[in-house]
Amino acid sequence: MKVETTQFKEVTAMQDEVDMQAYWMPYTPNRYFRKNPKIMVSAKGVYYTDDHGRKLLDGASGLWTSPLGHGDPRIIEAIQRQYHTMDYVPAFQMASKETFRLANRIAQYAPNGLGKVFFVNSGSEAVDTALKIALAYHRAKGEASRIRMIGRERAYHGGCVGGISVGGIPTNRKMFGAIMMPGVDHLPHTLNLSQMAFSRGQPTWGAHLADDLERLVLLHDASNIAAVILEPVQGSTGVIVPPLGYLEKIREICTKHGILLIFDEVITGFGRLAANFGADRFGVKPDMITFAKAITNGVIPMGGVIVRDDIYETITGIGGQEQLIEFFHGYTYSGHPLATAAAHACLDIFETDDIMARTKVLDQVLGDAVHSLKGIPGIIDIRNCGVSAAFDLEPIAGKPGLRGMQILESCIEHGILVRITSDTIAMGPPFVASSEEVQSLVEIFSKVVKKAF
Repeated sequence: MKVETTQFKEVTAMQDEVDMQAYWMPYTPNRYFRKNPKIMVSAKGVYYTDDHGRKLLDGASGLWTSPLGHGDPRIIEAIQRQYHTMDYVPAFQMASKETFRLANRIAQYAPNGLGKVFFVNSGSEAVDTALKIALAYHRAKGEASRIRMIGRERAYHGGCVGGISVGGIPTNRKMFGAIMMPGVDHLPHTLNLSQMAFSRGQPTWGAHLADDLERLVLLHDASNIAAVILEPVQGSTGVIVPPLGYLEKIREICTKHGILLIFDEVITGFGRLAANFGADRFGVKPDMITFAKAITNGVIPMGGVIVRDDIYETITGIGGQEQLIEFFHGYTYSGHPLATAAAHACLDIFETDDIMARTKVLDQVLGDAVHSLKGIPGIIDIRNCGVSAAFDLEPIAGKPGLRGMQILESCIEHGILVRITSDTIAMGPPFVASSEEVQSLVEIFSKVVKKAF
């Protein structure tokens, strides 16, 4: 199926001008947006429709959130049924039986031994929760000196204080240094275009970069380090794929020194890497996994942390008297009934529609398509893993991010949506997209790039 483009010959507005004065948009250049607004008015299947009536192929699954496309009636019906039964139950001191059932289902998707699920409302909250669990675990073991966290350069772990502290994106950190966590250090990122440009899947160069963790252990002493947190594939910064052997070495070093390993799988979890989790794709088992986004297909906020069983047992085992709270943490909306219903519906769809099998097909289709663009002027790197890919573009001198923004606007004019991070373009189409739609996404993008350069 080709994306229809004749609709763009005559573009007319579908609605009155939007009053944009009150809304302060997140992670958006607000001044630029007001001059160049991009307003979506509806979504169905793998397409959005904007306020000019343009039908846009969703090449980014929303914000990596909607792998099942948009408007699936099975998710809507599940939410409606739950609303009529029970719209909310307090998250503290009580729970819905469906939330317990959901935790059991999610644990079945995780690697063996990770059998406890703590629910939150977003990926950002999931990261901060995982960091707290790490501290609580070491304290419960009598190792309260283990308070340091190790993140990685170019990592994105959400917008909460813990997440920006272990994260490694400078623009996320420079304004908020005064409130960031103390005692955080960072590993180098693994992207080196002189050694790995245009790698398909995992690069063969770079496993040695994991050895820097040993340097940090020597610097701080293992007795002071609580956890290392990594994205198996760094998503928000442009689909940076780990070198062969890299994650295995990180796991080995963490195990050797008693350091917990946290995989942030908010983007990579539930099929994005053509596996349940990145942990499965790369055969490396962490001690905790954070998740969000795909678990409810972006319909209702939900996230969580999947935790190794003995970590839970250690923390809850030192709670003192039984009526006392062992882990003083949680959110009003943890395990919310409507989010729980949406998550059950999404997992039902994953299972009944054999979504994982579709991701394995699209893994090959997307990889073939994006790497066919090698050699096009302006594209300086192409990377892919699972149903995700990224292109680095030649920037406009002295104007970082402008090239990416111009490409995004041109993509919209040509009927596709992509994700931009400065001058990097990412693609992560829905798993329910056809092979032809994925190929058309890349073909149209190639035309946009050729026109730009």
